Amino acid sequence: MLLAVDIGNSRVKFGLFDGDHLLTKLAIPTSEMGSPDAFRAPLATILEFPVESAIACSVVPAADAQLAYLINNLFNVETVFVRNHDDLGLDIRYEPLEAAGTDRLINCFAAAAKYTVPCIVCSLGTATTIDVVDADRVLRGGLIAPGMRTAARALEMEAARLPAVEIDVPETLVARTTETAIRAGIFYSQVGLVETAVRRMKPELGDGVKVIATGGFAPLIVDATDLIDIFDPDLTLEGLRSFYARRHGDC
Repeated sequence: MLLAVDIGNSRVKFGLFDGDHLLTKLAIPTSEMGSPDAFRAPLATILEFPVESAIACSVVPAADAQLAYLINNLFNVETVFVRNHDDLGLDIRYEPLEAAGTDRLINCFAAAAKYTVPCIVCSLGTATTIDVVDADRVLRGGLIAPGMRTAARALEMEAARLPAVEIDVPETLVARTTETAIRAGIFYSQVGLVETAVRRMKPELGDGVKVIATGGFAPLIVDATDLIDIFDPDLTLEGLRSFYARRHGDC
């Protein structure tokens, strides 16, 4: 069995695969990565299975060695990390290549393989990224913007009179309290970002463009716009599994 791990800025996501079947998944806050003993309780459902291999992508380089140590200690396997120069079957035009987040690369690899090209991949989490893969399997690049919680925290930190708010779908666009006004502003600015980017990107890609959304905040956005074709919550984990199979054979 293969353990796939996506180390994000906010959460570490784990997915356990038996072949191409996702058996179970879970997430823990990245800030709570600790000793192997501390991990045993959160990973209890996975510890029941015979993990034979592990693969990870990461946007938190400082956590890589810690994760590798934890997995080796808990399962006695070495973790393969996705690197920017790995062969993903895409012509990656990002400059410099080393600066591209491997989660973005894996998402584009997974979307192109699963939903064909051309495609636009929207990942809505701590950051919002929107990337483009054209019909020739060229990953042209994309954009990076603050995610909804990141934007809300920036307002709280930089504006003395603005409070922290929970991120959720607002009841109305025209809000009557500071809290609901912030919630509406954060939410609809994100919807507007996605819609504006997708509308401007699509004409460059020709016909048949699929728009795929993933990430923790994607469920909030997909119902607010008709420009997203597919919501795939497990795109990154399944991309890791698919990449491992491509590189190492069946898992």
